[in-house]
Amino acid sequence: MGDNEPQTDGGTATGREGAQTVDYLDEEINLFKPATPFMRDNLKMIFGLFAIWLAFVFGPVTASYFAPEFMTETRVLGGYPLNFFLTAIVAPAAALVLSAVYAWYRDKLDAKYGISHETEEETGAAATATDGGEQ
Repeated sequence: MGDNEPQTDGGTATGREGAQTVDYLDEEINLFKPATPFMRDNLKMIFGLFAIWLAFVFGPVTASYFAPEFMTETRVLGGYPLNFFLTAIVAPAAALVLSAVYAWYRDKLDAKYGISHETEEETGAAATATDGGEQ
């Protein structure tokens, strides 16, 4: 495949012989053993971003437990204690940044696997008429 051609996730939509058939409604979902490469790539990013989020949320609290003097006596940006600054400003900002990173990565992943979220009206295809008219 060329660099610009979308890859498939091996599902039934590929139309290839030997394509992986997964009935997602009847299969048990296992987060640690995804059924398709798309799911595997998506979960890698989700778990990675979750680990970073945990560090931003619980890092300041853990640091305040192990080094309370440093976290409360260190002042930043006009006199705020470091523990307050990290918890009230940095952690929510990091959550927003992580959300933007995930959205960017998901768009990239959708393009890689040829997934489109457009409806038929957005693509210009006419609606099917009930009398057998234009499709």
